[in-house]
Amino acid sequence: MPSDEGQSRREHYIERLLSIMARLRAPEGGCPWDLEQTFETIAPYTIEEAYEVADAIDRADMSDLRDELGDLLLQVVFHARMAQEAGHFDFSGVVASICDKMVARHPHVFGEAKIGSADEQTTNWENLKAAERKNLDSHEIDVPLGMPALMCATKIGKRAARVGFDWPHSTGVLAKMEEELAELKEAADTDLAHREERMAEEIGDFLFASANLARHYKIDPEEALRRANIKFQRRFKAMEARVIDSGGSLEEATLDELEAAWQAAKRAERDLSG
Repeated sequence: MPSDEGQSRREHYIERLLSIMARLRAPEGGCPWDLEQTFETIAPYTIEEAYEVADAIDRADMSDLRDELGDLLLQVVFHARMAQEAGHFDFSGVVASICDKMVARHPHVFGEAKIGSADEQTTNWENLKAAERKNLDSHEIDVPLGMPALMCATKIGKRAARVGFDWPHSTGVLAKMEEELAELKEAADTDLAHREERMAEEIGDFLFASANLARHYKIDPEEALRRANIKFQRRFKAMEARVIDSGGSLEEATLDELEAAWQAAKRAERDLSG
């Protein structure tokens, strides 16, 4: 159990943060920028802060993680304050809501249910969420469309799969991707007036199918793409270093020279990883 001193310290800092936010939003003497904000204008910052938390974790920078978690917490407090001002709910309501949800979705911890593994808990969690939605008498795929598109596609696929609308095996998804790729190639040959519109649609279909393939293999496509981005940046930096070491520059190098440096960077990376 936490000590009374530790609990008092936490409560002090939470109350201090809430007071700071209230002061920033005070009509008289508050911060003009904070006063102008709405849920819609703050939402992009909330998403950005969540990604900065993930970045700090990737870099294993605990000091930065502490600061980024604070920035993310501020976003929660900001939204809660605006909701309080509008008479909807306050920060206490936010905390109460998540407390109730966590207790309800962990009956094996706070109730009598028996769950023996993390996989069982994941299944149980999804079943409880599905039951909550069923109580609303709706099978609507109510995935927030404001989340990253690959993450959204994965959740849409999961929701559809729960009612049986899914490929039985991953081979079916691969076949669908081949079909979408063929349609993309066909769109590339479309007359100029409609090419961009067709290709945008077909690329979207191909990416959606890719997200479903990742889901079938229990891979997070958002994380997979994020790692691919990091890998590309790392190899691009190594490629640039090789070009500069040879006395050239990226701007002056030919495409063949850049490709040779890129392949050399890849080989060096693989040699280091064994």
